[in-house]
Amino acid sequence: MKKRVLITGAAGFLGSHLCDRFIKDGFIVFGMDNLITGKLQNLEHLNNNKCFEFINHDVSEYISFEGELDYILHFASPASPIDYLKIPIQTLKVSSLGTHNLLGLAKAKGARILVASTSEVYGDPLVHPQQESYFGNVNPIGPRGVYDEAKRFQESITMAYHRFHGLETRIVRIFNTYGSRMRLNDGRVLPAFIGQALRGEDLTIFGDGSQTRSFCYVDDLVNGIVKLLFSNEVEPVNIGNPDEITIAEFANEIIKLTNTNQKVIYKPLPENDPLQRQPDITKAKDVLGWIPKVSRSEGLKRTYNYFLSLTEDELYKKDHNDFKKYIKN
Repeated sequence: MKKRVLITGAAGFLGSHLCDRFIKDGFIVFGMDNLITGKLQNLEHLNNNKCFEFINHDVSEYISFEGELDYILHFASPASPIDYLKIPIQTLKVSSLGTHNLLGLAKAKGARILVASTSEVYGDPLVHPQQESYFGNVNPIGPRGVYDEAKRFQESITMAYHRFHGLETRIVRIFNTYGSRMRLNDGRVLPAFIGQALRGEDLTIFGDGSQTRSFCYVDDLVNGIVKLLFSNEVEPVNIGNPDEITIAEFANEIIKLTNTNQKVIYKPLPENDPLQRQPDITKAKDVLGWIPKVSRSEGLKRTYNYFLSLTEDELYKKDHNDFKKYIKN
């Protein structure tokens, strides 16, 4: 019989790619999302697939699931500053209450669970590149704390379930990732730059442009996640591309890629925005046998072609979601 996997955040950027991968690998996939930041368009191609079922549900609420379940991948969470600063309470709840609910479901079903953490657990790092053994430099009461601390708690409760209940758990720390199905206006640097270039706007850099990021193509990330899920590694593993670049250099790459002549303008750096971000992937290499294979130049070409396929309405629409109705408590 086919193995059954539940993927939360299924209508999001990463979640939808994971649904595709597990269906391709012969699983029956249940995709769960409450569509606050996810888009059903990301899953339209699976509408008639007998191996896929969509469940519209908020994981912060009690989860009822019938039948056997072999694996859970918890990817439900706002992941961009625009989102988590707009819906901070929901961001905290999905990584606390939501993770608690899913760990309980995994325990009840005897399923292995992989939770998606983030490089943001390192905060504005004082160690470079960032190793899994680094505890981070995070401001718990700053604006970004609603995301950073939520993910740190998520890791803690996951390890507690592993140690206390013997639950099979995995934790992936995801660094900056890009590819098709990213929301063009979600506030992250790559889609922001490409969107501005396509609209003929100047590219906006926050800070002086010397801060760094390391971008991993989505196919590489998915491969790393799958390897981690089926490994024996319990403690967190960094998955990302260590090819580091400054934001200023990256802006110039986007201008060259899009063949535009926009200027670059500078605005103040947001509070607690990390100045350096580069994964140490030694552990992923040694334990998982994983390294990223898609170069940034190739990945950017693929991603740019995806954005070129967007309609004019999608290109100019500032945000497809109305978060106001979700701000209840």
